Amino acid sequence: MATIFSKIVSGEIPAYKVAEDDRFLAFLDISPLAKGHTLVIPKIEIDYIFDVDDKDYSDLLLFAKKVATGLRQAVPCIRVGMAVIGLEVPHAHIHLIPLNSMSDINFSLPKLTLPSDVMEETAARIKSEIHI
Repeated sequence: MATIFSKIVSGEIPAYKVAEDDRFLAFLDISPLAKGHTLVIPKIEIDYIFDVDDKDYSDLLLFAKKVATGLRQAVPCIRVGMAVIGLEVPHAHIHLIPLNSMSDINFSLPKLTLPSDVMEETAARIKSEIHI
């Protein structure tokens, strides 16, 4: 059965996309810890990030780095944090989270609910700063 992320890749489920190439996709988390919280995934469905083959793993991290660079330009923050947890969706993914303090990457905090116009505007700003 396809994961929610595979359904986003196939277009069955809409997403606020910020970057895409033939192998990877970055889109805003719909339940973010912070405005601009972005997920980066391989388009192929692999459950566990450390099962991704070495070349794709390296390329995924390089893709995430480009997204993080654009994210930091688009969303005011001190740094962009990166987390890989892998329990909530059985599809390898990287969280990129704008940080202004250590507590900003605490996944036990309540998630934000942002209006669609804010999500669209945020995605557009991030997308305009990414050079893939």
